[in-house]
This record gives sequence, structure tokens and C-alpha cells, in this order.
Amino acid sequence: MRNPMAHLWNNVHHPAAIASRFKPGRVPANKGVRRPGFAPGRMAETQFRKGRPACEAHNYVPIGTEKIDPKRNALVRKVTDDPSIFPVHRWQPVAKIVWESAHGPVPKGHVVRFRDGMKSLVASEITLDCLELVSQRENMLRNSFHNYPEEVAHAVQLRSVLSRVINRRKREDSPHE
Repeated sequence: MRNPMAHLWNNVHHPAAIASRFKPGRVPANKGVRRPGFAPGRMAETQFRKGRPACEAHNYVPIGTEKIDPKRNALVRKVTDDPSIFPVHRWQPVAKIVWESAHGPVPKGHVVRFRDGMKSLVASEITLDCLELVSQRENMLRNSFHNYPEEVAHAVQLRSVLSRVINRRKREDSPHE
């Protein structure tokens, strides 16, 4: 059964929502409670163990390791161990690394891509002659389904229509919780 108050959850202007807010001058429930950092005796120095370096992790790989990223379908290389960098950004496509080693950083609004028919997942085959720098707009136009024959482009559109109809019927048929 659906909660009868569900329609109010996102309504910040409803009187019930306004009444439940903290008012100015209200004394916090945890006033006077010990704060983080309070530690009597030697507790502070023995409370936490020192962290371990990343190289001790069971799945650690050194900088320079290459792997195939299934989401990007590209060969990527580990470029840093910096823990402040989100893990997926510690790996860079080898094609981008090769391009930047010869031409410097990729300009904003551009991407490095393989020339038609020259894509490779082998590091020794990724060379400057099989790479090109294109704008994001040009890249989008090249990857558009409108480049396919008319029958294939129409089939792609029909598949999307069919998917939307199936999802809509699933939503309509499923009981609300």
C-alpha cells in the first residue's frame, strides 16, 4: 500500500513540512555532549591504527599497468596512485596518452579518436598515424545512427519506440507499493 503522505514528501511549502522544521533559538538535543576529538588519557593515540599504503591492497597494480576497460572498450593505462583522485580517473586511455605525448594536452571540447577502421586494443598498434583529434560535435556527427542506411536507421528508431511501449506497459501493470 502506498503511503498516504507520499505526495507531501517533496512539497517544501506544505504546512506540515514547515511545522516540522527547526526554529531559530532551539537548543540542540546533543548540547553538552562530548565532541569528536575528546579522548581521555592515551585513548587518542591508540584509538585508530595507521592506514596502509595502497600498494598493500590485494588487488593493487603498479602505475603503468594496462588493461582493457569493457565500458569504454579501450585499452587504458594506470597513470597515478593518488588516493585523492577517484579510482576511474587513475586510468587513462592509451590513445590519449600517445596523442598527448606528441601534441600536448587535448584542447577543451575535443576528443582523441581512432581513424576509421584503425581501432586497436594492442598497445604497440596504437600510434599517431591511427589517431586523430576531432571536436565533440564532429565526433557526435560521426557516431550518429543517421550515418547508417535508411532501413537500419529506421529499425533503430522502431526499437526505441518498442522499448518505450514495453516500459510504459510494465509501469501501468505493476501494482504500486
